[in-house]
Amino acid sequence: MIDTITLKLRGMSCASCANNIEKAINSVSGVSECNVNFGAEQATVKYNPQKTDIKQIQDAIDSAGYVGIPLQEQEMITGEDDEEKTARIAESRDLMHKIILGGVISIILIYGLLPMMTGLELPFIPTWLHNPWLQLVLTVPVQFWCGYSFYTGAWKAVKRHNATMDTLIALGTSAAFFYSLFATVFPNFFVNQGLMPEVYYETAAVVITLILLGKFFENRAKGQTSEAIRKLIGLQARDARVIRNGKEVDVPIQEVELDDIILVRPGEKIPVDGEVIQGTSTIDEAMMTGESLPVKKQPGDQVIGATINKTGSFKFRATRIGKDTVLSQIVQLVRQAQGSKAPIQRLADQVTGWFVPVVIAIAISTFVIWFNAMGNISLALITTVGVLIIACPCALGLATPTSVMVGTGKGAENGILIKGAESLELAHEIQTIVLDKTGTLTEGKPTVINFMTVGGTANGNELKLIQLAATLESNSEHPLAEAVVRYAESQTVEITDVDDFEAVAGSGVQGYVSDRFIQIGTQRWLDEIGINTGMFVEEKQAWESLGQTVIWIAVDGQVEALMGIADTLKASSITAVRMMQKLGLSVVMLTGDNRPTAEAIASKVGIEQVFAEVRPDQKAAVVKSLQQQGKIVAMVGDGINDAPALAQADVGMAIGTGTDVAIAASDITLISGDLRSIVTAIKLSRATINNIRQNLFFAFFYNVLGIPIAAGVLFPIFGWLLNPIIAGGAMAFSSVSVVTNALRLRNFQLKE
Repeated sequence: MIDTITLKLRGMSCASCANNIEKAINSVSGVSECNVNFGAEQATVKYNPQKTDIKQIQDAIDSAGYVGIPLQEQEMITGEDDEEKTARIAESRDLMHKIILGGVISIILIYGLLPMMTGLELPFIPTWLHNPWLQLVLTVPVQFWCGYSFYTGAWKAVKRHNATMDTLIALGTSAAFFYSLFATVFPNFFVNQGLMPEVYYETAAVVITLILLGKFFENRAKGQTSEAIRKLIGLQARDARVIRNGKEVDVPIQEVELDDIILVRPGEKIPVDGEVIQGTSTIDEAMMTGESLPVKKQPGDQVIGATINKTGSFKFRATRIGKDTVLSQIVQLVRQAQGSKAPIQRLADQVTGWFVPVVIAIAISTFVIWFNAMGNISLALITTVGVLIIACPCALGLATPTSVMVGTGKGAENGILIKGAESLELAHEIQTIVLDKTGTLTEGKPTVINFMTVGGTANGNELKLIQLAATLESNSEHPLAEAVVRYAESQTVEITDVDDFEAVAGSGVQGYVSDRFIQIGTQRWLDEIGINTGMFVEEKQAWESLGQTVIWIAVDGQVEALMGIADTLKASSITAVRMMQKLGLSVVMLTGDNRPTAEAIASKVGIEQVFAEVRPDQKAAVVKSLQQQGKIVAMVGDGINDAPALAQADVGMAIGTGTDVAIAASDITLISGDLRSIVTAIKLSRATINNIRQNLFFAFFYNVLGIPIAAGVLFPIFGWLLNPIIAGGAMAFSSVSVVTNALRLRNFQLKE
């Protein structure tokens, strides 16, 4: 048995922190998988509750120097609690206060150094601003108050034999500050060696201020990556009007109980999922299905929480509350996807694990090389500080998760639920789309078009046969069975009882009705069990040529009737198939229906490759055969019999209007049932992966280029050194640029 827990993490400052936490959690016996998302500041942990518990996982996080707080069920549904929201506001306010102080002092220090920096005489700048003791006094609050969090973070890492971004910043700014302090207190030490006692207080102050400013903007930008979650949560109603003891009582949505009777008036949001028991209305379900037209509801119909009641008042019984509502499940799926890792992130994770120690080694080597080569401690110090300051593991750590968070959130806004980052990444490689017919390409609500008995209308046997067929089919959940039952109801035929009912997967159903043994199914099945189907040849061929599915009705081992059932194509099917083909995808239709009917439907939508008369247990084999041809295959289906094929496919896509089993077996759920969502999902995947690649390129390129320049590789050629202030600014805004690039996905739009 495996349980999953999501924990909020506090104390992370960079991707190295996320890497340290992940290692700590994975070291706990009983943990099978752990994903730490630096962007979301969350850890998703799969563990065996018989071998470990949440307390041990929290202790492991604590031992790494961080705090892990389990997300409670209600937080999973409603989002940030008040305490966390207050803490975030307080953190932003604290950052802003430090930025203002650091900014003012940095401006004063830079202003005082303008004559030295420009080489010009600027009489309007008072000489007393050059005084190193004044600069020391001004810099102390910036170094030790504004930069306090860097020291505490670095110290925690040292105690646990780790190194993080805080380590780099603390080392870099401290080197500049304490070198300047030594030069201020003991200037003669440098004079005696023929050196100028130079100070770099402005470097320490400006670098700390710039990094805090970058962190402030990064936090704001990271907050926007979870905008989709907030939008989804904002859809739900806050209160419900419950009938209790014969009175209407307004209660918070959290206090609604199963089987409560709830009254909804026009214009109000439906608070939870349920079944209409009184009244009729039309409901706007666009937020779930994407359909712009309101849906009529009457007693017996299901309603979904967060949809909007348009016209009449009605009462319904609550059938799903809390985490079980459709909206809550969507929110949890999006959270799960945003907390997962894409395979493309593995390289960045490996680099991040070694990043800080390697940078420290490069910084030490830089100091030693320059000091030995030039004998100039100032030059050695500037390059060392530059290396420590410019290196940024955050950009690497944010490159993938921020794009995944925005991409999966954007998918949810478009009615596409992506269960994990791996599915999101793999979807961009899809080459072949396998489409189930009934309920996927078609509406899944077939209608009996033709009915013919062996003796014709002369023997008056039609209604009796309809009754026998409908009674047997009433025990089946197949769409064709529902069509037979609806046809019987239209003929005002009474449904009776069935004995020994049996469904033969992909073939038909059988059982006893009024002591008669009834078998209804495909011609192939009846032939296999020895029932003669030699009659109705012309009718069968004619009906199938029109795209009708033909089922045979046998009574006591003899064929007695034939039914032609047609299922209308979805309005989006033809357009969707054309869009898929335009993307360069090979589109295949897979169905258990007979070949003539399947080919008739396929020709209407423009599909050339058809697998017909495929039983449910054979569907997965068909998908596997396509995979063996070296193709990346996506399967799209909606029924229980599609579940094995959905699981077999590289990417399984379930129509959200289908069964729970199909949705559970899939990687991506298309809530609306509109096949154009397949194209949207693939295009979104491609856009997200392109965005991740851009982020990774900039993150790697930035560090690969920036660190050598900071180390002074250009100095022997051009005499040019990277000022640590510029290095600090570049480091501060590298993470911001990565997150900002990821946020461009919010503008993703489907274009044909």
